[in-house]
Amino acid sequence: MKVIMIPSGFKECLDADEVAVAMGAGAKRFEPFIQTEMLPMIDGGEGFAKAIVRMKDGDLIHKTVTGPVWKKINSHYGIFQEGNERTAVIEMAAAAGLKLVPKSLRNPLHTTTYGVGELILDALNKRVNKIIIGCGDSGTSDGGAGMAQALGVQFLNDKQHPIDIRSVTDIMKAVTINTSKLHPRLQEVSIDVACNWKNVLCGKRGVARVFGPQKGASPEQVNSLSETLDHYADLIENCIGVNIHCSPGSGASGGLGAGLLAFADAKLHPRFDLIKQYVQIEEKIANADLVITGEGSLDFQTPDGKIPCEVARIAKKYNIPVIAITGTIGRGAESNYDAGIDAYVSIIQNPVTLDKAIANAPRWIEDSVECILRQITIGVKLANQKNRIQSNGTNQSI
Repeated sequence: MKVIMIPSGFKECLDADEVAVAMGAGAKRFEPFIQTEMLPMIDGGEGFAKAIVRMKDGDLIHKTVTGPVWKKINSHYGIFQEGNERTAVIEMAAAAGLKLVPKSLRNPLHTTTYGVGELILDALNKRVNKIIIGCGDSGTSDGGAGMAQALGVQFLNDKQHPIDIRSVTDIMKAVTINTSKLHPRLQEVSIDVACNWKNVLCGKRGVARVFGPQKGASPEQVNSLSETLDHYADLIENCIGVNIHCSPGSGASGGLGAGLLAFADAKLHPRFDLIKQYVQIEEKIANADLVITGEGSLDFQTPDGKIPCEVARIAKKYNIPVIAITGTIGRGAESNYDAGIDAYVSIIQNPVTLDKAIANAPRWIEDSVECILRQITIGVKLANQKNRIQSNGTNQSI
């Protein structure tokens, strides 16, 4: 039996590489000689830049930038060369990810994507021809306004004075936008963004209402954030002529997708479509007997472009069974059956605190994979026994 492990990361716990290693260890505990392949998948979030750079034999560039809570942090992005094209790979999570926001400071009204803009600037100054940006695992909801400021955009008040946007609600003071100081190389460089295509900036399904509470916003703050992003979208449409209210992907990473569309002339892509250009996944799935995938939380959002269901959709083309392991099983998880996942299990073995669950995650992933493979073996034995009985011409049940 050939088993391929294709997990995404478990947010704020393990990156995709670490999950894959634990999966492989669990398989070897079951059978030391089982044929396995680990293919940790990147969805644009944590680990995106490092993974692409590793695949393309590129270089990791370390850079000090402004973090999501306005303190300087050590960040990174990658650069690789293909022919005459020099490409930068940036993950927004490395400069504005949720993991970088202390739990006591999780208020999306006061976090910024300024550091993402600083990474883009550094890449532009290194004369890249193309930039790939991964949106995922964000800790911000500023619509990309911070990033825009780092790139040279000015938000002006009614006296035509620039506003220093330290809080998202500062955007409400802006009456116009000045883009004359944008970095000139933005016109020369193509920017492709891997994002959740179904996330939009405004409306009932806008980023404030769907993801604001996950980032620490109270109901009052959600309303304030939603109103601010509506104003932000109106401002961009009136001043720049770009409608980002409900553009596909505009809500990615707290609205960073909208900022990239409006100020960097970026092209947004369903993240898996873009990532598949760099990871040869379909051939590997087609040659497997079983796929084991996983993510930190499996729920009603998983079918909307997340790795486990994207993997499952490919596997279904080749009739390959897919089992997902997860930390928590959330609301609407059963919708994943219709998206191609044949079964899913939680790794949680007993009631524990979140901190203990995170500490135990590698071992519990190993245990879960070993248990899954043992259960499959039982099923194979039962099927073989039934076939033997039928071949003997008896009607005996098993």
